[in-house]
Amino acid sequence: MDQNLSPTKLEYFDDMYKLQSTATLLSSFQTEDGRQVLILDSTIFHPQGGGQPADTGFISSSDFKFIVQDVRSKDKIVYHYGHLENSDDRKLQENHEKDVQVLLSVDEQRRRLNSRLHSGGHLLDICMNNVGWGHLEPTKGYHFPDGPFVEYKGTVAQNELQTKQKELEVEANNLISMGGKVFASILPYDKASNLCGGCLPDYIPQDSTPRIVKFGENPGCPCGGTHVNDISEILSLKVTQIRTKKGQTKVFYNVGCLNV
Repeated sequence: MDQNLSPTKLEYFDDMYKLQSTATLLSSFQTEDGRQVLILDSTIFHPQGGGQPADTGFISSSDFKFIVQDVRSKDKIVYHYGHLENSDDRKLQENHEKDVQVLLSVDEQRRRLNSRLHSGGHLLDICMNNVGWGHLEPTKGYHFPDGPFVEYKGTVAQNELQTKQKELEVEANNLISMGGKVFASILPYDKASNLCGGCLPDYIPQDSTPRIVKFGENPGCPCGGTHVNDISEILSLKVTQIRTKKGQTKVFYNVGCLNV
């Protein structure tokens, strides 16, 4: 693999519902476990991270079709893992050497579900504040289909859990029924800070340009994931369980089914 590759341009940062695109194939290689890897100059595939699963789909040219099964990011380079469909491995090497243009296509159903789950987790953060649990600080999100949750620093009284579970769900579905535009943009640090209520988390360097996601008129927050275009697209949210122990509170949730 070429060690002098430039950072991969993340096209989904600008357009979260761009499901097809073109890019230049820069490098391809095989891992020790036999998986093929493609590196492109830009991508619409969201790599696993930030609590969100990776996109899947395919990358193709006139000579090959590559099935994307996993996507990861390391040191600002995005790695597309998968296998060739009915093609010779040599075709990849030939295309890589020619810096050929390839077509990218993301699995739309998976992307939409991932986006709705991720947005549901952010909506839950807003609702936590609205029902009087604003003192709990979100620390981790798991926005996968198999049991999504948001984890918060701090605990609450056990006798509040059942009541708050219902309040959170009612508040979330009220906000979903009202709707509201979801805004995502890369901004200068000061502007990003203002959009997020006047401060940003310590892990964001002050000389950086963070990407901010904002739901309606609510304060924004830093996020590198994909989201719905409007809060109403979450459809519905159910709070399935709340656990509080060892200084942490976990709120488990799910989103309504999308009829396709």
